[in-house]
Amino acid sequence: MTEAATKEENRLIAKAYKDLLKISYQALSTDDKKLIRKAFDVAVEAHAPQRRKSGEAYIFHPIAVAKIVAKQIGLDATAIAAALLHDVVEDTKYTLADIEELFNPTIALIVDGLTKIMHLKKDADISSQAENFRKMLLTLNDDVRVIIIKIADRLHNMQTMDSMPPAKQVKIASETLYIYAPIAHRLGLYNIKTELEDLGLKYTEPEVFEDIQKSIKDSKEQQDEYIKQFSNIIDDSLKKEGLEYYIKGRPKSVFSIRRKMLKQNVSFDEVYDKFAVRIVFRGDRANEKFLAWKIYSVVTDHFRPNPVRLRDWISSPKSTGYEALHITVMGPDGRWVEVQIRSERMHEIAEKGYAAHYKYKQGDQEDGLDEWLNRLQEALENADSNAVDFVEQFKLNLYSKEIFVFTPKGELKSLPKGSTPLDFAFAIHTEVGLHTRGARVNGKLVPLSHTLHSGDQVDIITSENQKPTKNWLDYATTARARSKIKSALKEDQKDIAAEGKVVLTRKLRSQKIKLDENTVNEMVTFFKVKTSQDLFYRVGIGNIDNKMIKDYANSRSNALYSFFKNKIRRAPENADLHKEEVTQNYDELVFGKDQVQLDYSLSKCCNPIPGDAVFGFTTVSDGIKVHKNNCPNAISLQSKYAYRIISAKWIDSTQKEHRADIKLTGIDRMGLVQEITQLISQNMHVNIRNISFSSDDGIFKGDITVVVPNINMLTKLMQNINKINGIDKVTRS
Repeated sequence: MTEAATKEENRLIAKAYKDLLKISYQALSTDDKKLIRKAFDVAVEAHAPQRRKSGEAYIFHPIAVAKIVAKQIGLDATAIAAALLHDVVEDTKYTLADIEELFNPTIALIVDGLTKIMHLKKDADISSQAENFRKMLLTLNDDVRVIIIKIADRLHNMQTMDSMPPAKQVKIASETLYIYAPIAHRLGLYNIKTELEDLGLKYTEPEVFEDIQKSIKDSKEQQDEYIKQFSNIIDDSLKKEGLEYYIKGRPKSVFSIRRKMLKQNVSFDEVYDKFAVRIVFRGDRANEKFLAWKIYSVVTDHFRPNPVRLRDWISSPKSTGYEALHITVMGPDGRWVEVQIRSERMHEIAEKGYAAHYKYKQGDQEDGLDEWLNRLQEALENADSNAVDFVEQFKLNLYSKEIFVFTPKGELKSLPKGSTPLDFAFAIHTEVGLHTRGARVNGKLVPLSHTLHSGDQVDIITSENQKPTKNWLDYATTARARSKIKSALKEDQKDIAAEGKVVLTRKLRSQKIKLDENTVNEMVTFFKVKTSQDLFYRVGIGNIDNKMIKDYANSRSNALYSFFKNKIRRAPENADLHKEEVTQNYDELVFGKDQVQLDYSLSKCCNPIPGDAVFGFTTVSDGIKVHKNNCPNAISLQSKYAYRIISAKWIDSTQKEHRADIKLTGIDRMGLVQEITQLISQNMHVNIRNISFSSDDGIFKGDITVVVPNINMLTKLMQNINKINGIDKVTRS
């Protein structure tokens, strides 16, 4: 660099520092300014040799992150100093001990948390990526400022990604949409959440982003005129009430408009609520609620409200601390308009989230953030929870809208939208959840899968004898409930395995065989189970019965079995298994060359079940989706997103149940339906979930949904149904 260029760069660095002090949301004391100055000097000196890929001095990045922390998020001097130092330990000669010595233990703790996040593997597969996210979230309990500064860091990286290779842009943008935007949302950082989402869309779907952004710009003048027209109608009435206020429009983000277009299957022009009208009023804390409803009354005097779209976040604030009154009214020209009514204090909380929430916190006001952090920590420290499943559930719970339900005594509880009575029970207390026998909603008995709605009064019926079952995982939606159910099921499985070991010892003794380590290893191989725990568990539940144990005993003296046993032991781990063995005994899904177990969901487009040839597809927001190799979407996915494809195969697990849909056609006759259902339920002991038949001029069509353990059982079932007199065709849909 030339001397002139160096001077100019130093001038810009000095100016950036002065701007940082000016824009701080918090009032900075003399000591605060000294702390920030010291952090700035250390960061400038430490990063002096470094430059970003764009070519600018690296120090501009920590200064930019500190500005976001100071102004957009509004944190204190400690957080601003930590933001300036967030890359120092990771990228320079300074150590954590140096930071603690130069500053204080709190700043060192925050920088340490940020450094741990930096150490996450860059090209990790999805399971280790999920485990890394779990570790990152654990830092929340040390100091929530760690994750907030990390969000600011991610925001600035997203704002300056143009010089990166396209593949890296997509990876970082996808990760941002997957976890960082939802966390920003949960912390009440709505403006940052919106910008992260828009930038995420810009790099994952650039053409879509550009089209919507252009449409927004083209319609801005028209929208401004509409907001002015709306304001003019209510201005006089509001002034007569002696209110101090201002009205402005808030355009919806590109990402939210895109989401509406997809959800409603409409074009940009057909999205009716592309902006909202915001009325922000001045008033003391005691009169806020009264003034908000007075403004509501004025607005609804002029415009007819949609009663279904009223949201009172003042009486029941969101767990982020957000407060406002949202109404949707029929505005000029017959257009629905969302109107948000807030005080200046409420507006500040909505804009700043965490920082403003604590600025205005009074007395023993319930702290939603602390409650959330405590529950998060409890879920994170559950050693039995699967990392991918946890992160997926955590992300869904972050983003989900809230509902408010009542206990029998009238206490108000907040739950994610889509919650069930089971989620409510575990939100009350773990013991209540574990012993849930049933539920009454508004006085009526409902199934545990019932979806709760705001305003419901929920009464949980418990029983000491009740224990969780595997089906409960289908009914629970919150991370807390699912985590507790899985832990209880595993404990139950351990108890059954312990009983099974005692039973097996007794049964082998009658065969004059001692249950020792050698015998257990032989039986694990003979019954094709994974571990001794699986062996004892299957004995405990009766899957391995007396006849099967006798078969094993006979095999010990069979020289031919010994020969094959040795062959099996010498066979390489990745040897191809016979198809019938795969379908009958190998039905746990594993991924990649290392055959790791990951959390996944079965795609609805092809409904694979154990035994099908399948592959995994890593989606941006829904984790791993499993598709059949002959799925109609397979070619498209594999060609467009080859880097997201994960190899998958089925291995042993006879304990899982899977839904399968069967279609029947044939000639109708008296008693046919009864014969079919008797064959399925009584003869083959298969559970029927749904069944429907229709007949037209002697030809019948049937749809049956059954629950089977694997594809072998389904194949036998379909073959037996096909033998029934009158059945023409049996297919799987």
